[in-house]
Amino acid sequence: MMEIPVIGKVKPSLPWFLGLTTTCLILIGGTTYAILQSSRSKLDIETLTVAATEQNLSVEIEASGRVEPVRSVNISPKEPGRLVKLLVEQGDRVTTAQTLAIMENSEQQVETSRAAAELRQSQAGLSEGKAKIEAEIVRARARLQQARARLQQAQARIPRDIEQTKAQIDAAESRLELVKERRRRNQYLLNEGAIAQDTFDEALNEYQNAQATLTELKQRLQQLQITGDSEIAQLEAEVNEAQTDLNQRQQTAAAEIESLQATTDVSQAALERSQIQYADTIVKAPFDGIVTQRYAVEGAFVTPSTSASSTASASATSILALAQGLEVVAKVPELDVGQLERGQKVRIIADAYPDSVFFGEVAQIAPEAIIEDNVTSFEVKIRLVTGQNKLRSKMNVDVIFLGQELEDTLVVPTVAIVTQKGETGVMLLNAEDEPEFKPVNIGLTIEDKTQVLEGLEAGDRVFIDLPEENRSGGDE
Repeated sequence: MMEIPVIGKVKPSLPWFLGLTTTCLILIGGTTYAILQSSRSKLDIETLTVAATEQNLSVEIEASGRVEPVRSVNISPKEPGRLVKLLVEQGDRVTTAQTLAIMENSEQQVETSRAAAELRQSQAGLSEGKAKIEAEIVRARARLQQARARLQQAQARIPRDIEQTKAQIDAAESRLELVKERRRRNQYLLNEGAIAQDTFDEALNEYQNAQATLTELKQRLQQLQITGDSEIAQLEAEVNEAQTDLNQRQQTAAAEIESLQATTDVSQAALERSQIQYADTIVKAPFDGIVTQRYAVEGAFVTPSTSASSTASASATSILALAQGLEVVAKVPELDVGQLERGQKVRIIADAYPDSVFFGEVAQIAPEAIIEDNVTSFEVKIRLVTGQNKLRSKMNVDVIFLGQELEDTLVVPTVAIVTQKGETGVMLLNAEDEPEFKPVNIGLTIEDKTQVLEGLEAGDRVFIDLPEENRSGGDE
């Protein structure tokens, strides 16, 4: 029996062994690469994505500002002059109408005294003139009243006297008829010798007396009728004259008093003008406040060119600067101003007091923007609630406007927000672990977080950075 040499058996086994070895190495390398690639992919996804979460957000808007007076004014005299006295110092608190300074006013004092003397003289003349005119009117009115009384008496007396005289005439005529008949009977008796001559003479004498009385009464009646009309006419003329005199006196009185009053008014105006000029030399505080600057010294000549200026810089023509109250004026970017409203609470931190927190509230939001270095912002005035006694005018501060509290709102990192073809969205991790653009509706952006109103759910993972193969030069 023939044995197969050993070397002949080994030669056909070597290629097979090498192939087997190569296959094993390929399998091991592929498996290792797959495992490493899978691990690296998972690592990249964890690093490049974050999950959308529900959080509570406090809306806070930060801005810089400065402490400013609520009211500020440079105080100057109304008329140019020399400053005689300055009664306050920088830092003094003053009240409304308090005297702050006195300008040179000797000429105004003399003029005021002279005007006051002239006014007193005019007022005395007016009083005396009124008294004299009123006395003349009283006398004229008394004369008129007396004339009217005499006229009324005459109008009542004369008709009464006429009636009485007529009655007396009637009685005298009756008596005359009676004694005439008696005389006739006595004449008959005398002719018959029945009576003595003396008895007849008595009857005759009685008859003659009755005739005389009647004649006298008729004459008196005639005189009363004639003189009565004349007397009444005369009295009426006196009444008319007295009335005319009173009317003229009243008319001239009004003109005379008006003239005297005009003179007094002129004197009064001159005094008031002089008093105003004198008062203008007394510089008073227009409101309660604190003296922030003192620009002039006693003896300096000061002009009114910057009177009531609102500028805070020193001026050679101002006496001092007065400020009232403190507030913070902050500049808020245009994008944030829509989230502010009056009464909103504010935290204030001053550079001078870094460890203290002061509080205020929004008092006013400017209706017009300010553009500085191409940056648009709005001035917001903040009323101080605390810090009035520590903060000082012109201090720099940081302010934080405290807005509404958003509870359980969906947020993602702000860097995850992208735009694609003009549409806002995020790059969402899809089922193939690839970034996919997803449109979203965003809300507020607070610090590094942005509120997502629609388009995502809690737990959705969004890319905060894209893998190398998905990066491009810009938005599509």
